[in-house]
Amino acid sequence: MTVQILPILGLPEIEPGDDLAALLIDAIRPLDPGAGDIVVVTQKVVSKAENALESTTSDADYRKIVERESASVLRRRGELVISVTRHGFVCANAGVDRSNVVEGQVALLPTDPDRSAQRLRIRFQRAFDLDLPVIITDTFGRAWRNGLVDVAIGVAGMEPILDLRGTPDDQGRLLEVTEVAVADEVAAAAELVMGKANGVPAVLVRGVQYRPGEGRASDMVRAPGQDMFR
Repeated sequence: MTVQILPILGLPEIEPGDDLAALLIDAIRPLDPGAGDIVVVTQKVVSKAENALESTTSDADYRKIVERESASVLRRRGELVISVTRHGFVCANAGVDRSNVVEGQVALLPTDPDRSAQRLRIRFQRAFDLDLPVIITDTFGRAWRNGLVDVAIGVAGMEPILDLRGTPDDQGRLLEVTEVAVADEVAAAAELVMGKANGVPAVLVRGVQYRPGEGRASDMVRAPGQDMFR
């Protein structure tokens, strides 16, 4: 199996109120999208288009926004806050981000990233007569691991988790607990091309095996009662 990660080029700087779907459609056309392709888009451009931005004049303003966007705070270390967002995500500073926005602004997470992904999917269906799954990504840290990776915070058109429980491994033993976070794997792979400063906020991923469906990124949020690390 060969996987391709194709940059979606030619997008302008996204501003509040821009028709992100229309801009993406024009930029995707030259890639000749086909069945099985997945569109991956960074949270930042989705937040900009949806005007999920706030003005700040100081670090104190930033901290107030972080507190407001946190449904609860799990840990603090200096100015770093590990929050649970209203979406259920556990991440640094409630996902409030000062990178890749103009000075004096911060970007918030989209209100409903799964819904944002679904809206893009519907527009792509109309434009290409094709069901293109959509993944919206953001950068998260990980418990017990150094470094950051992109993960899926919005999903439409695919099952984000491949449940292999009850299927045999290559030795014939039945798998008991294996659930593969396919949407997160695609998100992390896409970031290899998108990067943090490459000016590539979206890619087309080709060749990934996934299950079409109506899954959501919220399906990937572990219930607090099953979370051994809180």
